[in-house]
Amino acid sequence: MTELDKKPGEELSADVTQLAASHTSFAGRLRNYFLTGLVVAGPVFITVYLTWSFITWVDDWVRPFIPPAYRPETYLPWPIPGTGLVIAIIALTLLGFLTANLVGRSLVELGEGILNRMPIVRPVYKTMKQIFETLFSKSGSSFRKVALVEFPAPGMWSIVFISQPPADQIAQRLPESDNVSVFLPCTPNPTTGFFFFVPRNKLIELDIGVETGMTLIMSAGMVQPAADKDAQKKLADLAATARAAQIARAPADAQ
Repeated sequence: MTELDKKPGEELSADVTQLAASHTSFAGRLRNYFLTGLVVAGPVFITVYLTWSFITWVDDWVRPFIPPAYRPETYLPWPIPGTGLVIAIIALTLLGFLTANLVGRSLVELGEGILNRMPIVRPVYKTMKQIFETLFSKSGSSFRKVALVEFPAPGMWSIVFISQPPADQIAQRLPESDNVSVFLPCTPNPTTGFFFFVPRNKLIELDIGVETGMTLIMSAGMVQPAADKDAQKKLADLAATARAAQIARAPADAQ
């Protein structure tokens, strides 16, 4: 059918269809641009917000201990963010330096002796001290490994972080001989979860780091580092196969 054979209604229908397609394409591009900007700006905004909140929290906590004569905002028209954090880092480093010598150790032992005589404060202090010593010990093994455990029902597996083996008085009461303490964080808030003892042979240790496991939990499975590695491996295998096929075809093409 030629242009002259087209009816006015058919021409109008074609123009309307083309116009709708162009509007749809334009709206799709705008949506893609918006999502791209959100993906780029979202992580940056959240990172800056959390970092700024932490710096502000430390500044508000340290500022009351600084005399007004030594505060930067006393001489400047605006406060300098991060001064409290810098002072806290310097103070903790100096405290560690003083504790390393004989006089510092004596003062620490004196303070611990006073706290150990206080009925309510003593269990809280001892628990917090053990937690901090375990977390920041170079030789400690707490939360250095990630594993899978069959929980909360058979056939359902959850990610856990392996902690220390149970104490002797607890291990003697457990039915299995070799047990470990594990912590199962909740998604997406890993600060809450379940703590329990489990036989070591019921665990499947994973070859991933704690940071990777925490990312997997906080993202509710949306971020899969292992899947990315598998995809890269498949792409590498396909590229190697293509190169081998190209090398094999080269002599035939030359003939």
